[in-house]
Amino acid sequence: MKRFLLILVTVTMFSALLVSPIFASGEQENEGEKKMKFAFSIMSLENPYFIAVKEGFEDRCEELGVEAVIVDAKYDVAKQVNDIENLIMSQVDGMMISPIDQNALQSIVETAKAAGIGVVSEAQPIDNAHGIYTIDEYQYGVAIGKNAAKWINEKLGGTAEVIIISQDNVEPVIQRGNGIQDTIESLAPGATIVARQAGDSPEKGMKIVESVLQNHPNVKVITGNNDSGALGGYEAVKAMGLDTPDFFVGGADATAEALAKMQEPGSIYRATVDIQPYYSGAYVADMLYKYATEGFPTEPEVVYMEMKTIWQEDL
Repeated sequence: MKRFLLILVTVTMFSALLVSPIFASGEQENEGEKKMKFAFSIMSLENPYFIAVKEGFEDRCEELGVEAVIVDAKYDVAKQVNDIENLIMSQVDGMMISPIDQNALQSIVETAKAAGIGVVSEAQPIDNAHGIYTIDEYQYGVAIGKNAAKWINEKLGGTAEVIIISQDNVEPVIQRGNGIQDTIESLAPGATIVARQAGDSPEKGMKIVESVLQNHPNVKVITGNNDSGALGGYEAVKAMGLDTPDFFVGGADATAEALAKMQEPGSIYRATVDIQPYYSGAYVADMLYKYATEGFPTEPEVVYMEMKTIWQEDL
């Protein structure tokens, strides 16, 4: 009996030695399979452009097997800084930031980098990020302004009163508004810009146009820094019954909403400039994945968006 118990104990101990490495290996495999997490700190989800960027980012993260986390700064610099601090604390593996004010973010970006988090700025630059996927703001404005100037010269005999719905509340985007204004004044010198006001949501764009048209009822051209404000201007003109065949509303970003408005019967939404917002979100997700799996660049990797004008007839 004693001999039987001795054999049983020996066999049990030997079995434990065989089994325990398998459990250890399984735990390591589970740790190795931990899902990566990428975050997107958005300037504002009121802007249809960023909705499209978000969708591209989320879809590509899903394809990569990465969890996507979205936070909306609501055009509040302090909130964006706080959001990013929280993302660092939650130990995300990478983050895309559409910065409201890069000067306010450079310190927190250094903190993220020190924590081993990949950082890519989207649309507007953050100079010390690992990657910068951006647009030449002034040249973007030039492309938008060319569309308005073309309409003024070809459809309005070279003279028109113009509203620019800008985004001057975001420091880097002021140059886009300058590009629009300089181009209209240069290519259509007979035009008069009666207002340039910041309206980076459809609601704000609508309020600007409603207000300006009360004092300048002869306006025939409204051009937005983006489609967001221009969409509001478009709705305001329609509601006021001023959507005549010679009226021009134009924007930029080629959002789904703008493209749909351009195709409405009798639409006065004439043109936009495509910078592929959905593709931008997917592209940055790929940049973050590359940094997380292959390492960070020694210098910021800068990639510029391409621009393509779209007119109604192109659709």
